[in-house]
Amino acid sequence: MGNLSRGQQLEELASDLSLVVETARRLNLPTTVYLLSMALVEVREAAEAESGDDDDGAA
Repeated sequence: MGNLSRGQQLEELASDLSLVVETARRLNLPTTVYLLSMALVEVREAAEAESGDDDDGAA
């Protein structure tokens, strides 16, 4: 994980969170699903912003 960019790390975190959200759903933990889903939204937004920063630098 040391050689990954911040954007790649955020994408990896989003993937991990998605798996955990699905596990919490299967376990019928609605509050946990809600909290993890909010975290997932934040991470996805940060990843998108990070990739947007990369695009701006290339223009």
